[in-house]
Amino acid sequence: STHNLEQSDRKADGKSHTEQVVLTGAKASVQGMMSKRSELLDDIPKMPDFLVALRPHTVWEKTPVKLFCTVQGNSRPIVKWYKGGVPVDPLSAPGKYKMESKYGVHSLIISSFVKHMPALESLLGIRSFPCCSVPHLTDIHASKLEVSLLDRFSVSFGVEGGSISLVCTMVVVPDLPNVPPLAQWYRDDKLLKPSDLAEMAVGGGAARLTLPHLAKDDEGLYTLRIFSKDGTAEHSAYLFVSDAAPSAAGAPGAPMSVKAYDINSDYVLVAWKPPNTVNEAPITGYFVDRCEAGSDTWVQCSDAPVKVCKYPVHGLVAGRSYRFRVRAVNSSGISRPSRKSDKVTALDALHASTRSTPDPPGYVTIPGEPSDVHASEVFRSYVVLSWKPPSPRGRAPLWYVIEKCLAGTGAWQRINAAVRLHSPRYPVFDLQDGQKYQFRVYSVNVFGSSEASEPSEPVQKVDVDGVPSAPGQVVATRNTKSSVFVQWEPPKHLKNLMGYYIDGRVVGSKEWFPCNHKPFKHNRFVVHGLTPGESYAFRVQAVNVYGLSDESQESSPIAVEPALGDASKGAPSGITLLSCDGSSMTVAWKSPKHCGGSKVNAYYIDKRNADTLTWKEVNLAPVDNLTEGTFYEFKVQAGNLAGVGVPSAPSAPMKCGAWTMDEPGPAYDLSFSEVRGNSLVVLWKAPVYTGASAVTGYQVDMAKKGSEEFVTLNQEAVSQRYLQVSGLEEGATYVFRVRAVNANGVGKPSQLSEPVCARALPGTREIVASVDEETGDIFLSLEACEICETSKFVWSKNYKPIGDCPRVGVTTKGRTSRLTFTKPDKDDLGRYSVVVTDTDGVSSSHTLTEDGRYAIRHPVVPLKHGLNYEVLEKGHVRFWLQAVKLSPSVSYRFIVNDKEVTSGEGHKISHDVATGIIQMTVDHFTRANEGTYTVQIHDGKAKTQSSLVLVGDVFKAALKEAEFQRKEHIRKQGPHFSEYLYFTVTEDCTVMLACKVANVKKETTFHWYKEEDEIVPETPPNVMSGACALPIPLVTAGCCLILNESKETKIASSEKMRIGGTAEMAWMQICDPSDKEKGHYSIEICDGEKTHSRSDSARCCCVSSDRGRVVGGLPDVVTIMEHKSLSLTCTVWGEPTPEVTWFKNEQEVTSSEHTRVTFDGGKFSSLVITKVTPEDSGKYSINVRNKYGGEFVEITVSVYKHGEQIPEPKLGQPKTAAATPASTPVPPKSPAPPSKTPTPTPSKAQTPAPSVKSPTPASTPVPKSPTPTPKSPTPTPRGVKSPTPPRFMKSPTPPRK
Repeated sequence: STHNLEQSDRKADGKSHTEQVVLTGAKASVQGMMSKRSELLDDIPKMPDFLVALRPHTVWEKTPVKLFCTVQGNSRPIVKWYKGGVPVDPLSAPGKYKMESKYGVHSLIISSFVKHMPALESLLGIRSFPCCSVPHLTDIHASKLEVSLLDRFSVSFGVEGGSISLVCTMVVVPDLPNVPPLAQWYRDDKLLKPSDLAEMAVGGGAARLTLPHLAKDDEGLYTLRIFSKDGTAEHSAYLFVSDAAPSAAGAPGAPMSVKAYDINSDYVLVAWKPPNTVNEAPITGYFVDRCEAGSDTWVQCSDAPVKVCKYPVHGLVAGRSYRFRVRAVNSSGISRPSRKSDKVTALDALHASTRSTPDPPGYVTIPGEPSDVHASEVFRSYVVLSWKPPSPRGRAPLWYVIEKCLAGTGAWQRINAAVRLHSPRYPVFDLQDGQKYQFRVYSVNVFGSSEASEPSEPVQKVDVDGVPSAPGQVVATRNTKSSVFVQWEPPKHLKNLMGYYIDGRVVGSKEWFPCNHKPFKHNRFVVHGLTPGESYAFRVQAVNVYGLSDESQESSPIAVEPALGDASKGAPSGITLLSCDGSSMTVAWKSPKHCGGSKVNAYYIDKRNADTLTWKEVNLAPVDNLTEGTFYEFKVQAGNLAGVGVPSAPSAPMKCGAWTMDEPGPAYDLSFSEVRGNSLVVLWKAPVYTGASAVTGYQVDMAKKGSEEFVTLNQEAVSQRYLQVSGLEEGATYVFRVRAVNANGVGKPSQLSEPVCARALPGTREIVASVDEETGDIFLSLEACEICETSKFVWSKNYKPIGDCPRVGVTTKGRTSRLTFTKPDKDDLGRYSVVVTDTDGVSSSHTLTEDGRYAIRHPVVPLKHGLNYEVLEKGHVRFWLQAVKLSPSVSYRFIVNDKEVTSGEGHKISHDVATGIIQMTVDHFTRANEGTYTVQIHDGKAKTQSSLVLVGDVFKAALKEAEFQRKEHIRKQGPHFSEYLYFTVTEDCTVMLACKVANVKKETTFHWYKEEDEIVPETPPNVMSGACALPIPLVTAGCCLILNESKETKIASSEKMRIGGTAEMAWMQICDPSDKEKGHYSIEICDGEKTHSRSDSARCCCVSSDRGRVVGGLPDVVTIMEHKSLSLTCTVWGEPTPEVTWFKNEQEVTSSEHTRVTFDGGKFSSLVITKVTPEDSGKYSINVRNKYGGEFVEITVSVYKHGEQIPEPKLGQPKTAAATPASTPVPPKSPAPPSKTPTPTPSKAQTPAPSVKSPTPASTPVPKSPTPTPKSPTPTPRGVKSPTPPRFMKSPTPPRK
C-alpha cells in the first residue's frame, strides 16, 4: 500500500513516456557516477588525524581513569600509547592498563591511579601505512594477537579432595600453534603460578586452569586475563570449595591457609584460619603437626589443643626444612588435616651472616648483654618474648639464656636449660594464671656469658575472649534466579579481623548451611547455588585468630528471583525478515530469555540505512515508507516496569525488495520444549509469506554447533508446527532450522535457532497422570524443578494453547500445576504439554490415549516375576512372586483351589517391601496340595493377580522332590553316608572298599555285608573318624592288566599308552597315535591263580589323522582367586567335526547362569565359570570325539579365597584313572540333574533356609561309567570309584546273620 502511495505522489507533468525513460536513464547515470566517485575516494590515502583529541584529567588518587580519542585515516592508522615518551606496555603492570579500539575510538583505562603517576597520558606516534604488510612469524609476539573470549567458565562448586577445571574458550587471530596467547590467572587478585596445585594450559582455542587437589584454600574469585592486540580481555567467576566428609560424625571442617612466618633457627610461628562451624559443636582447639621435608611422618607439636589460630613451634633442628599442618578439635572428634604449608628452613639469617663475617682486629670475645626485653605477643596459653641482640656480639657463635621470676621477688629461674637458643624470640609456656612475671636474658658464647639484661616489664597471661563483636544488620537483596546479594554492617570491635562467614537457611527449616568456606574479607557477598523460587534467610559471623564471633541477627526472608528489571538488561535477538512488498518489511525477533521481576510489555524498534550511522525510531508494524532497493538495519529494545533494556545487536543489512517467489518464506520463532538427555521437541511459527500456494508442511534440519552439515530429520513434510527429535547425544549442542513446503517447492530456511544442549535440567520431573480420590476425575500434574514469582504454567494440547473448555480446569499451587478433566471423552485424547515461563526451559508432556486413560482409572501393579515355586530343605515348598515396586500399605491374599489361605499352622505368608517379594511357605507338602494357586495384590489404586497351576506330572515331580528333601533331612539327623561306597585296587591286586560316614556318635557301629552275609573285618574301624575301609585280597575278577604288542614286548601305562579299567571292562588309550603304533595287540588278565589271554590277529590298530582331538590351549593346572571369572578355552579338530563334552569330577557339565559351555564354528570350545567359589575347585576334563576316535584332556582347578596364600599348583591324584580308546563307544550319559535359575529371596528374618531347587520332575539317573582321566601318571594304585547311588534310591540293608 505504501508503494502505491509513493507512486501516486509523483507529479503528473504531462510528459510523454519517452521523456520519463530519458529522465530515468539520466538519473541512473548520475547515481553510477556518484558510486564510482565514492569508490575512488576510498582508494585515496589519507594522513591520520585526530577527530577528537585527548583532554587533560584531574582525578582522585586510587581511582580509575579513562582516556579517549577518535582517529581517522586511510589506511587504518596504528595507534600507540605513550607515557612520558615511553610506550605503555600492559605486560609491565598486569591488570593496570587496558587498551581498546572500536570503530575508530581508542581508549586507555588506567586502574588504581596513584600520585607518582603523571595525570596526563599522551598519545604520540600515530603512523599510517598505505599498503598492507604481513609481519614475519618470528616478529609476532603473543601480545600482538587478536583475542575474543567465547564460552566462559561460570560460578563453580567443588569438594575438598576433588579436582576441577576452569576453561575459557577463545578465538585467536592469527591462530599460530607456536605462539599461544599470553594468559594469566588470578585468585582474589593474586597472580597464580604453575605448580602441582595449579596446572595451567593455553592453546587449542582455550585457556584452562586445573586444580587437581582441591582444598578450601582454593576458594575465591578467579580471574583470567588475556593480553591481546587491543588490550586485555578478562573474565572472573567465583569458585566455592566445600568441606569433605568429616572423619567422625559432628567433627569440624579442616582449618585452612596454614602459613609459617617469624622463621628462626629455634622456632617457627605457625598461623592459620579457623573453619566455619554451622551445625557442628564449637571448636575447642587445634593440633599443630610438623613433618621434615622428604619424610611422610607427621609429629604432633603440642600435647594439648591450642586455643588460638597461632602457635610457636620450637624444638626444631637448625638448617632442616619443615612443613606444617593443623587439625581442629571439638567435642565430636578431630577434623581432617589442613593442606600442608609451604616448606620453610629453620635458620636464623642474622646469626648465619654474623658467623660468616670475620671479627676485626681487637674485637671483644665476650658478648654484651641483650636489650629491650619485652613481650611481643601475649596469649591465653603462652607469651612470646623478644629482645635486641647484643652489641658487640663477640667473636664466637652466640646463644641466649632466659630467666624468669615472679614480679618483685627477685627469685630468678632459668627457662631454657636444655636448649641452646639462637633467635632473639622465644615462646614461654607453663605460666600460672593470675601471676605477673619478669624476664631477663643473657648472651653466651664459648668465651663466657654477658651480664644480665634489664628485666622486662611485668607480664601476665591474657585470659579474655578476643573474638570480634557480632556484625550488624544483614540485608539480602535479589540478584539472579539462583543467587542473592548479601551485605552487612561491620562489627563495632574488629580486633584484627580476618574476614566473615555467611550462613543461610531455607525459610521454615532450622538447619543452617555454609554459604562460603573461607573467610571473606569484604562486607558484601553474592551467595550462589540457591534454589530458584525458594525463600532464604542469612546471618554473618566475624573471624579472627581467636575464632568466630557471635552470629548476627538474621536477615529478612527473601525469595530467590532475578532482580526487578533484570530482563531489561537482556536484549532481544535473532532479528529476521519475514516478508517484503517493496515498500514495507515485516521483521520478527526473539524475546529476552527472562523477563525478570516484571513482564516485558513493550518493544521499541529502530532502523537506519545500512550506509548511515543515524538510527530512527519506528513504531509501526510492519515497517513501511521504505525505499525499494535500499538496505536497512534494525535493532530492538524490550521494556518493562523497570525501564527500557539494552538494544539488540544490529541486524544484518536487509534489502527492501518485493518478494515474488512461488515458494513460501521462512518460518520463525524457533523454540524448544522438553529438552532431555537424548530428545527434545522443536516448535516454530508459520511463515508470513506463503508464496503462490498454501503451506502444506515443514521440513526440519539439524546440525551440531559449529558444523555446516545439516541433516533433514523428516523425509516427509509434517503438517503440524512441532517435531519430536530423538537419538541425540547427551551433552552435545545442536542448532536447528525449518523450511516450509508448498505445492511449488521448499521455501527459504528459517534463521538458525539458538544452540541447545541435550541435557535435562537438574531435578527435572515428568507429568504424572492419576485419578482424584475424591471426585474420580483424571488429572495431569507437574511439579516444577524451578520457579519464580512471575512464572506461569502454560498448558497446551498438541502444542496449541488450551482454550475455554468446560471439561478442563487448571489449578496451580506453589510449584505444582494440575490439569483436570471433569467429563473426559474421546475429543480430549492427545498430547498435552506444559511450559513454566521465566525459567530455563522447565517443561514436560504426556500423551493421553484410550488405553492410557483406562490404565489411569484402572492401574496395575507391575510384576518382575509371576507366581512360581521352589522346594526348600526339610521338604518345605515356597510359593513366591516379585513386583517391580510395593508400597508399605500393600495388601494381598493367597487363594488355593478357590479357598483363601491365611498365615498360621502349616503356612507362613510374608512380604518384603524393599525387594517386592510376596511369598507363602508350605511346611508339609502332600497330595492334598495339588491344584491352582493364586495371589491377588492391592496396592493403593493399583491391583493385579498371578496364578500357578500345579497338577499332573508337574505336581508329582514337586511332591517327589519335597518327599526326597524331607527324607534327606531326616536321614542327615543321624549317621549318614557323606561318601558312598567306592573301591581302589593296589599293586598286589587287593581291592580296597571304602566309604565315609558323617554325624557319627560313640555308639555308632559299622557292618559289612556281601550279598546277605555279614563280613567282620580283621581290624575294627575307627568309628569317630567317619572313615571305613574293607580290604579284599586276590579278588576273583580281573585286577591286574597286562597288554602285549607282541610276545616279546609288554606295555606299561605311560603318558603315551594309558591303561585303565572298571569291574566290567578294561581299556587302553593311545595318545597322539602314529604309524609306529600300528600292529597286533593282545591282552592278558591274571586273577592270581590263572592267566587269561585274548588276541585278535585279524584286527590291527588303525591310526586315523581325522580323529577328534584337542589341538591346544588348555593348561594342566589353574589357580584362581574367589569371585573371579574362569575361562577354559581350547581349539579342537576332527573330520568330521567332533562332539565336545565337558566334565567336572566325572559328571557332565551343562550350561547354567553360573557355568556356560560353548562350541563355536566347530573349532573353539569354552567352559566359562562366572564368579568362581571354592565349590568350583576340582578336576575338569574335555572329551573330543568323532567316528574315528577321540581324546580326553584333564585340567585341575584350585580356587582360593582373598587373603589366603596361593596354593602350590599340583596335578590331581584322582581315584579314577581310566580312558576310553578310540574304538570304544562312549558310555551312555546320565541325565543331568534339572537346574533352575536362582530365585530372589527376601532379606528379612523370615527368609527360609537355603534350598535345593527342583521345580520340575527328575527321572532316576542311570549309573554312569566314570569319565576317563587323561594325563594321569601310572596308576599306583589304580582304582575306580563306584558310581554314586541316585538320590531317589536307597540301597536296602540286608538282615544281619
